[in-house]
Amino acid sequence: MERMLLHLTSSAEQTAAIEQLLADQQDPASPRYHAWLTPEQFGEQFGAAQEDIDAITGWLESRGFQVTEVGAGRRSIEFSGRVEQVENAFHTQIHRYQWNGIEHVANASDISIPAALAPVVAGVASLHNFAPRPFHHVISALAPLTDFNGGTHGLSPYDFAAIYDVAPLWTAGYDGTGQSIAIVGESDIAMSDVTGFRAQFGLPVNNPTFIVNGKDPGYVPGDETESVLDVEWAGAVAKGATIKFVTSASTNASDGVTLSAQYIVQHNTSPVMSLSYGACEAQMGSGNSFYSGLWQQAAA
Repeated sequence: MERMLLHLTSSAEQTAAIEQLLADQQDPASPRYHAWLTPEQFGEQFGAAQEDIDAITGWLESRGFQVTEVGAGRRSIEFSGRVEQVENAFHTQIHRYQWNGIEHVANASDISIPAALAPVVAGVASLHNFAPRPFHHVISALAPLTDFNGGTHGLSPYDFAAIYDVAPLWTAGYDGTGQSIAIVGESDIAMSDVTGFRAQFGLPVNNPTFIVNGKDPGYVPGDETESVLDVEWAGAVAKGATIKFVTSASTNASDGVTLSAQYIVQHNTSPVMSLSYGACEAQMGSGNSFYSGLWQQAAA
């Protein structure tokens, strides 16, 4: 059970202060308009107190876990261990399940947090490997669209620019140059796919940066296609921006999408992040509060 994410909660006062900050940051009349925080500043203002973090990490280590990172925003702790340690510490059972012909690992019941830590600990982001899924759709044969003149065509970056009125921005010099976009991934991708895409449509040479967070996930079928699409099209619309592709290997306890999003926010990788995976909130459990807190920090 590697790279589990313990989600820490803010106090009621901190939560109110966060909401006010987020409103002020978007209010041109506020002195805090666009006064963005670093992850460390966010942690100092809205994260768990250092004594609470010390108590929690001490408890995790006392139960045999290895604490690998405390998030800079002080709202998450990454740790790893074995199944029996998880079962004993969190009073649950980890079982194997067959679903659609695929074997998964998941906790069989809700976890229990020690009463002394409960005011600060909201839960674990996940203790299973049911991952968010990509939403692209692969068709078996090309079916080109038909235009009004009876011809056929596919959709290129320049079609996108025409449809969504991006071309005037490019003409005025707003093409993403000087900015960066972080793409959330959980598979490797081939650089040649991206360079071929840009060459095919006459986009300027602008190779993405690859960031492997932890173990290299390798090429994951389905996820690779999703990530290639995300990298190519973010760079096709913001053709001058630096595209930073962050990829993480999924584990029995955490999916790579969550680990990559966590990395991007905690390391302030880019001012813009793109995530195209999805899951049903009704099935996410404590993952809902984890992501809500992560997006709050990202916005701040």
